[in-house]
Amino acid sequence: MLQIQDLKKTYPGFSLQADLAVETGSIVGLIGANGAGKSTIFKSILGLIRTEYRQMELFGKDARSLETSDREQIGAVLAESGFSGYLTPGDVRRILKAMYPGFDEAYFDEKIRSFRLDEKKQIKEFSTGMKARLKVLAALSHHPKFLLLDEPTAGLDVVARDEVYTMIRDYMAESEEHTVLISSHISTDLERLCDDFYLIDAGKILLHESADILLSEYAVLKVTPEQYAALDKTYLLRRREDPFGYTCLTSQMAYYRENAPGLVIEKAGLDALITLMI
Repeated sequence: MLQIQDLKKTYPGFSLQADLAVETGSIVGLIGANGAGKSTIFKSILGLIRTEYRQMELFGKDARSLETSDREQIGAVLAESGFSGYLTPGDVRRILKAMYPGFDEAYFDEKIRSFRLDEKKQIKEFSTGMKARLKVLAALSHHPKFLLLDEPTAGLDVVARDEVYTMIRDYMAESEEHTVLISSHISTDLERLCDDFYLIDAGKILLHESADILLSEYAVLKVTPEQYAALDKTYLLRRREDPFGYTCLTSQMAYYRENAPGLVIEKAGLDALITLMI
């Protein structure tokens, strides 16, 4: 679906250089702290900013040569964009209907009713959760093949987040060709959603791993100074000094369970991964 090699973008005080691959039918999570480069990657894919790259292919075509029909197969939610607050959901329906030949008006109307969004009410009067639902609905309503979601649940409570992720799961169930690239600060939500993860920091990809491996094999070791001195450090990725000794990250949990009895070993999870890798 998407192949990127040697993507480069430079701003004052920031430089992005990244490789990325998103396979058809998968959900890929892009994780990292604020300012790491996640939004820059999304804008690069959409052609909203000028970038350099050795290769950027989408739908098997060079990104520079995409036709209108190809671009209509992309749905996007960007963290810092949205519809004018003076529009209503009815206005949004008319805009989308004019923009996308594949716009599904019946689907849009059904979701507007189920989300209890007043069709005649201006968006500026909606809650944060209502605005987020409308943005995701707009991205989904023409049933695109590729969905780009940059922080789609930012600022939402747990109920609203669950509704958004349910929409994404339903979208994936519609077709084996449907594909998602998503970023979120709430990493625990992505643990249940994504097939693969890319960890980015300061414009560099630090790690690419499948969700199955990351959640089953990555672990946090909590060791005293004495334990650390005797520890086989071959499979340690990172360490952090703590009051009790060291917190270490490994991708070989089974090895340390077998060869280092007595250690405190916990599954890593995305939060620990981000904290220790960065």
